[in-house]
Amino acid sequence: MPLLPSLTLDLFPNPAFERSESYGAARSAVLGAPALAQAEAELTAWPGYQRTPLRSLPALAGAIGVASVHYKDEGSRFGLGSFKALGGAYAVARLLCREIGRKLGRTLRPTDLLGDALRAECAALTVSCATDGNHGRSVAWGARMFGCACVIYIHATVSEGRQRAIEQYGATVVRTAGNYDDAVRQADADARTHGRFVISDTSYPGYMDVPRDVMQGYQLMVHEAVQQLDRWPTHVFVQAGVGGLAAAVCAYFWERDPARRPVFVVVEPDRADCLLRSARQGRLTAVTGELDTLMAGLACGEVSLLAWQILERGANAFCTVDDAAAVAGMRLLAHPLGDDPAIVAGESAVAGLAAAIAARQDEQASRALGLDADSSLLFFGSEAATDPALYAELVGETAQAVAERSAA
Repeated sequence: MPLLPSLTLDLFPNPAFERSESYGAARSAVLGAPALAQAEAELTAWPGYQRTPLRSLPALAGAIGVASVHYKDEGSRFGLGSFKALGGAYAVARLLCREIGRKLGRTLRPTDLLGDALRAECAALTVSCATDGNHGRSVAWGARMFGCACVIYIHATVSEGRQRAIEQYGATVVRTAGNYDDAVRQADADARTHGRFVISDTSYPGYMDVPRDVMQGYQLMVHEAVQQLDRWPTHVFVQAGVGGLAAAVCAYFWERDPARRPVFVVVEPDRADCLLRSARQGRLTAVTGELDTLMAGLACGEVSLLAWQILERGANAFCTVDDAAAVAGMRLLAHPLGDDPAIVAGESAVAGLAAAIAARQDEQASRALGLDADSSLLFFGSEAATDPALYAELVGETAQAVAERSAA
């Protein structure tokens, strides 16, 4: 594969994986088809909803040595630049419906909040969360759409560009010391003190309902991709932070066809590998320290409990890639092979692609994952250039220039 960058990965086949295991009622309570149907009905009714494109990349597939490559490009999702638009904002809507509905003594749907009738009720509530960037942007956008107040916590290494992207939706942004998990704890403590409602994408003991809503929103992206595909994928590589996105994708395929589900690989930065460490240890294992990776949206040190209920036995393998691999993936999509379209992909969007390339360059990894010339690969491009300045620095070209080449 001379046209591709030379990449490496640390691959750990999951000893807890069991293909014959059914999805089961317990997992359906976390991520299930009825809840997805409800999320689909609501989200597709929101102003600005459009199905994001699924990009076919035949030249890249030939270079990797597989039958097909498809890339679900989430860069245009609701104008927010990432798939997170489906999760945080939906969870805001669901929480407001619960709280206001309880007060008014009636059942509300998220679309009920879009008019003026409940604006004053929404304005009396404040939502909050910690974020690496994209989730907070979605929560702030949802808060503005429904008219409630919003306070977002970012940790020390979140870029100024991502802070401004959140502030443009009217949220108050608080920068904290420490890493993402420290910001999560600070947001939770302050919410208790000030009577705010936490909209977190990670679950922990005593806090499950909101993260479940977030993940149900994510599944709409998977549902769209399956409708757009002309062939059921054999392999899905999905990047992970706390695991919510990976669990949403894994659960969708597992629930619908347990016997035919694709080989599922969870991919993390090598400096923030809480899922890989948990799989290796056979128990939840946190990563501490600065979690210093360019893949800012994946810089998480603690696994979401709900996500682990799916991934502990649902993932075929866990792996890590380094920052250099992510940059190589960004550049590869920006300057594509053959007639493939140019794609603007952010740092956290390409870990899955980088891992697949690395696996095909490693005979042992290819054998362990069953990757060969007949494989059909599916990736979820979770973000575009959510920090345009950093994107231009890493790729050597602005996101606008790449987009213009793609449209030409």
